[in-house]
Amino acid sequence: MAELKQYLSKKEKIGYGLGDMASNLYFQTFVVFMPIFYTDVFGLAPAAMGTMMLFSRFWDAANDPLMGMIADRTDTKWGKFRPYIAGFAIPIGLAGFFAFNTPNFGASGNLIYAYVTYILLMMMYTGVNVPYAALMGVITPNSAERTSVSQYRFAFAFIGQFIAGAVTLGLVEYFGSGNEAIGWRMVMVLYGIVAAALLFGTFSLTKERVLPKVSKQNRIKDDLKNLMKNKPWILMGLATFFQLTFIVMRGSSTTYYFRYFVGNQELNLLGMNIDLGYALFTSSFIGVGTVATFIGALLTSRINKYISKKTIYSRFLIMSAICSLLFYFLAPENIILIYTLNALVSFFFGAVSVTQWAMYTDTADYGEWKFGSRSTALIMAASLFALKMGLTAGGTIVGWVLEGYGFVANEIQTESTLLGIKMLMSVFPALFGIIGGFLVLFYPITDEKMVEIELDLKNKG
Repeated sequence: MAELKQYLSKKEKIGYGLGDMASNLYFQTFVVFMPIFYTDVFGLAPAAMGTMMLFSRFWDAANDPLMGMIADRTDTKWGKFRPYIAGFAIPIGLAGFFAFNTPNFGASGNLIYAYVTYILLMMMYTGVNVPYAALMGVITPNSAERTSVSQYRFAFAFIGQFIAGAVTLGLVEYFGSGNEAIGWRMVMVLYGIVAAALLFGTFSLTKERVLPKVSKQNRIKDDLKNLMKNKPWILMGLATFFQLTFIVMRGSSTTYYFRYFVGNQELNLLGMNIDLGYALFTSSFIGVGTVATFIGALLTSRINKYISKKTIYSRFLIMSAICSLLFYFLAPENIILIYTLNALVSFFFGAVSVTQWAMYTDTADYGEWKFGSRSTALIMAASLFALKMGLTAGGTIVGWVLEGYGFVANEIQTESTLLGIKMLMSVFPALFGIIGGFLVLFYPITDEKMVEIELDLKNKG
């Protein structure tokens, strides 16, 4: 290891956080708005949308680990991972613009266009986020400090989520002036410019410090073999799949929930009557959730002083899922309860999100300690693949369930369809969240064990 700086400046932590702010401008848009864009603006059938998201993962099965192995074997004066963050900053913006375009190629042509642009967008997302996730594992060798970096990361991630969730629909209406297709194109141009600036900020303000021994270069098959023997990573990968399926299913259902199930409502607040239409209700709902998630993330380090990362992840994910389950019992006019339960779901999930990536970097240290080689980017690439599989499962299930319950875009829905939309916000995602929380009960790395691993690696270095 070279220049083992244990503690980082706030400036560098902020610089690292800017990258996740950029990524979440896209990720939140993918999760919350892409499904309803495809069905209600682009014109895809729900099942076709779900199948497209599922099919794209076949390429990701090779693409994500490949990006990780390439990054692990990169050697430049700027480091292994930072060059890719800068290099893909502009391409991901272009891919986002084309994915939210609405050409007129006919039904078959439009479906092919959706496949191509969606897969390209996911590839660019991989190109940025595999190196970005790996970067946190090499900024410092200190596990506790990486938890702090993760806290900064997710604080900025939630700023990105808040912007995307709270203002996107308003920007679509503003830019489109009634034409959603034009509105979406202009929004993605704006987000592309902002995200590129933020990614260049991460490149400029961070530094890579933890390096593998130059005397040893593992073969790719050895790296993959060690990954498959890394039990803590396997458990985290499985938990991530269920965790992301849970939150993506809820996020992707939100727009359908408010447009078709809740509808327009009136909220009496401090004597004032506020008309809550689709855009305002959806945006404020997401905004409240994002603020609650942010608070949960900020409190994670303090909570970690009393209970372990493993306990935080497991218990808080289960509690988040239970609060989501309670949405099943809400009526459209239960406005205050809708906001309150969403805040609880989001608060608990905020701590889960921060803890998740800190635990992943611990599994990278565990792999080096256990097998004698470090493959940080491969670990993070495989972790991102698990995340994207959850993203895929969540989006696919939403599409297929909507089709199964008879959803027809831009029409008044039947009682059966409304039940399906309500289940997508409550029971269905909660099942995945509860399973993910229980899986982490078997995670073997305690906080005390990580201190032992750090000392052993430091002595060997």
